[in-house]
Amino acid sequence: MQYSEHAPFVAPARLCPQLWRLMAGLLLCAVVYAAGVAAVFLLVLAWSGADGAQRWMEEMAGGAGPTGTLLLLATFVGMALGPMAAVKLFHRRPVGSLFGPFPQMARHFGITFAVSVAVYAVFAIVPLPGATPLANLEIGLWASFLPLALVGVLIQTGAEEVLFRGYLQQQLAARFASPVIWMVLPSLVFASLHYQPEIMGQNTWLMMGAVFVFAILAADLTAVTGNIGAAWALHFVNNALAILLVATNGPLSGLALYVTPVSPASLDIRPLFYLDIAMTVALWALIRLILRRKAI
Repeated sequence: MQYSEHAPFVAPARLCPQLWRLMAGLLLCAVVYAAGVAAVFLLVLAWSGADGAQRWMEEMAGGAGPTGTLLLLATFVGMALGPMAAVKLFHRRPVGSLFGPFPQMARHFGITFAVSVAVYAVFAIVPLPGATPLANLEIGLWASFLPLALVGVLIQTGAEEVLFRGYLQQQLAARFASPVIWMVLPSLVFASLHYQPEIMGQNTWLMMGAVFVFAILAADLTAVTGNIGAAWALHFVNNALAILLVATNGPLSGLALYVTPVSPASLDIRPLFYLDIAMTVALWALIRLILRRKAI
């Protein structure tokens, strides 16, 4: 494929494209992310004391309650700050270059958000046999957490897009012309970070496959548009639905209004994975078509 908009998106990364700089930048990202997690822990410790902090950390580790899930989402601030520090320290380029031109990014985020919400709203009225969700939070409690929860998901998805479709994709594309490197490699890394056999059981590889498909499509949208806006919006809507509306019955269900009636490790949930992949591909194709008709 020819990605004419990708060239200006990658151009700032060509100033310092050396692989050693990328490796150093990724190491810095890991350090800043760890520091972000530590900062959340210290804030909880200062607020709740040692006993309270241990309880909140246990809830945070499993994402079992609303506050614990919010704390978990807050740790992604460090993931967002890492690439920003890396481009300044190792690549001599502005932080804004990770996002692409802001007006286009905001426009593509808005279009993709509207299209995604509309498509998911239509399919939400189609009943799924054997998958009727169960109530998880009382609606008043859920609504009280919703504003902060939406901000948390926006930060979480934005951090992942900045790191994978921004920093990593740009720096690899500045060094290698082949999309097999700058598109597939970050997607493989992204999928591998979702390896959770203790939670997903025999569905682990299927779930990772679904994540890989999403990552490839997000990389394509980024390359087509020359910014992370469309990929970020698609990621945000997908995660908001999966974390805040109907979550799998397990970790990261603390903020969900409903949960699925079966475990994420159950073989009975596999049709939902296939449906999710099909929906993601169809939505990507629609978004791509709309953005191209609007001349990007």
